[in-house]
Amino acid sequence: MSIHAHLAISEEVAAALAENQPVVALESTIITHGMPYPQNLEMAQAVEAVVRENGAVPATIALLGGKLRVGLTEDVLETLARTGLEAAKASRRDVAALLVSGKTAGTTVATTMQIADLVGIRIFATGGIGGVHRGAETTFDISADLRELSQTPVTVICAGAKSILDIPKTLEVLETNGVPVIGYQTDVFPAFFARTSPYPVDYRLETPGEVAEIITMQRELGMQGGILVANPVPEADAIDADEIEARIGAAIADAEAEGVSRKDLTPYLLNRIFELTGGKSLETNIALVKHNAAIAARIAVALVARH
Repeated sequence: MSIHAHLAISEEVAAALAENQPVVALESTIITHGMPYPQNLEMAQAVEAVVRENGAVPATIALLGGKLRVGLTEDVLETLARTGLEAAKASRRDVAALLVSGKTAGTTVATTMQIADLVGIRIFATGGIGGVHRGAETTFDISADLRELSQTPVTVICAGAKSILDIPKTLEVLETNGVPVIGYQTDVFPAFFARTSPYPVDYRLETPGEVAEIITMQRELGMQGGILVANPVPEADAIDADEIEARIGAAIADAEAEGVSRKDLTPYLLNRIFELTGGKSLETNIALVKHNAAIAARIAVALVARH
């Protein structure tokens, strides 16, 4: 039995891929674990709408009913949003077990990349990638997202790494694994809630067409890894870097006091930061995901135009 027996691709996404139309993959842990209902459903619908407005077909990816689902109908999207934290969180190590159990799961960046690659989707929009957690020199807590970027030829558009992470160590691991980090109209790596960090990107590009050229060249060279495109949150929606750093420090201290770790850590920290910022972090999160979706769709359109 081939992998395709475990795939369920929506008619719209299947038709777009068959006709070489632009498609943008979207993850689903942001729906299940990133924010509460109904904001998660409203966000998911808005992000899909943004992808369409910018000329591409959205393909939200999740694990449902023992299948790798690529492209969700409105009713399935709502069911996933309502399931929320009761859904599992699927990284690469979890996929086989979750398919066998038939459990509902949101896909992380790593798993979304994996499934997107299986069906031929080359562009993926997310909020922020996972990375090296603060204190990883003792905990060894490093996201599988970084390894996936090194081995899966999908371009990920994000607002940098989540601010809760150790950004310089995350960038070091990306460099070690040969993942190019492109700043979209920026010279520095954005820090998710904040537009800037002290750390430079590898290359700055200004247009979707320039990004598409790099993607095409990497493919022509036979390079198997992905590309990370760092797209800062719009200035009007950003949180001051010092302010968010103080809130993150408090959230990390709370997590340590409560013994929260491993795959539970990121959802806990994001929820605690939401509480500490009086909800501002959620507004910023939604804004940056929509912005990333718009840029991803434009890159997907430019990439199709080259082939």
